[in-house]
Amino acid sequence: MTNFYEPRIYVADLAAYNAGHLHGVWVNAADGEEFINEQIQAMLQESPVNDAEEWAIHDHENFDGIDISEHESLERIIDYVCFLNEYPDIGGALLNHFNNNLDKANTAASDHYHGCFSSVADFAQELTQDTTEIPKQLAYYIDYQSMARDMELNGDIFTIEDENGSVHVFWNH
Repeated sequence: MTNFYEPRIYVADLAAYNAGHLHGVWVNAADGEEFINEQIQAMLQESPVNDAEEWAIHDHENFDGIDISEHESLERIIDYVCFLNEYPDIGGALLNHFNNNLDKANTAASDHYHGCFSSVADFAQELTQDTTEIPKQLAYYIDYQSMARDMELNGDIFTIEDENGSVHVFWNH
């Protein structure tokens, strides 16, 4: 399970940056758009360059591997934080899987999630046993690892492994 660390962004004053000064502020991204904007405006007011207005995100931390662009909207950053809070074990990996597409990641998490397993083979075994009655004498001959691999290669499922080595399985359809 991912421990929740407060995600932060480093917001840089672009006028100061272009003039050769490093001036910016680390902001807690979970504080809400209005409060973040207030902190950014206060940082710009303290700029070593007159009339500083523009800013950019020059760094970020604790976003569970999500890449935050330099000009990401504050609204989008807040959405990422909410998603990571809702799905702490798999949120970052899901967003990475879908190239930061929140709609697709939300759909996968809410509609296509099949469960958490110790391995993909365990998933295939559970699925097989739940859908068909296999005689005990034949069950030992089934290669669940190959079944699971084929399901992934055929695009039926995709998986995300969490920090504990558990495998989260999602249907692709």
